[in-house]
Amino acid sequence: MKVTIRLAEDRDVPKLSRLIAASVRGLQAGDYSAGQLDRALESVYGVDTRLIADGTYFVAEVRTAGGETGEPEARTMVGCGGWSRRKTLFGGDQYAGREDSLLNPATDAAKIRAFFVHPQWARRSIGGMILEACESAALAQGFRRLEMGATLTGIPFYRSKGYVELERMEAPLGDGLTLPIVKMGKEFAGAG
Repeated sequence: MKVTIRLAEDRDVPKLSRLIAASVRGLQAGDYSAGQLDRALESVYGVDTRLIADGTYFVAEVRTAGGETGEPEARTMVGCGGWSRRKTLFGGDQYAGREDSLLNPATDAAKIRAFFVHPQWARRSIGGMILEACESAALAQGFRRLEMGATLTGIPFYRSKGYVELERMEAPLGDGLTLPIVKMGKEFAGAG
């Protein structure tokens, strides 16, 4: 088995939606209540098709060779994540707090967005592979700083990749519920 990273395509949206739900329910239950997760899947989490259209959203796939009986190669989507040159810090298509205006690479931080790994594939460096692809792409576009809205579950991962906590935030979910997230950032060496 080999993990490959490729740009997401519109045809991936149904699989991405299933992957996101599995990741959220399987990996975030220790940090958020079932009610928070249900509401977050309805109003915050989800596919951001703007990232796919912009060519800044990646999919991690595991490819397994076909069997001896001539089965074709199988591809399984195991992770996803992206970056953005737009102001939106977090949220899928259904999130009301989106800001699609463009950022200035000379003064603004690119946004790391919508990272999800299937629970069966967690802690196998898949998130790190996607993050590396995002950071490289943002650097190539002239950005020298990155920011994100990290879930409580994701904070240790992002810390291990050099991100620091900037601000604690609460995303409104409705019915009095909120989703605690942490704005984190990273500056590339030599930037500034």
